[in-house]
Amino acid sequence: QVQLVDTGGGLVQAGGSLRLSCAASARTFSSYSMGWFRQTPGTEREFVAAFRWIDGSTYYADSVKGRFTISRDNAKNTLYLQMNSLKPEDTAVYYCAARSWTTAQDMGVMTPDYWGQGTQVTVSS
Repeated sequence: QVQLVDTGGGLVQAGGSLRLSCAASARTFSSYSMGWFRQTPGTEREFVAAFRWIDGSTYYADSVKGRFTISRDNAKNTLYLQMNSLKPEDTAVYYCAARSWTTAQDMGVMTPDYWGQGTQVTVSS
């Protein structure tokens, strides 16, 4: 069983930055990929970025490539999403997610096993 707690959302002006954190609890993460998804009202949850724990490989949605960086702190079992050059269209509830035995790239097309509770990010124009 994996528990995920998302924090770090807030209100920021366009062009600004935020860092999201996902504190994870599990016996071991070596078999997991973790990632971030986002959702706006009336739309499906959208893949943002993923990180494969065992080798550090990453994968990004085209819409955030070059602006967002996903990383981890192994000692703290924490996943981060550094979001720079934020745009109003980045406004959404952001969810941390985890799936076992999955590559970072496959996190973009497969349903995660576990979800965080979500954190709101609002970018004003």
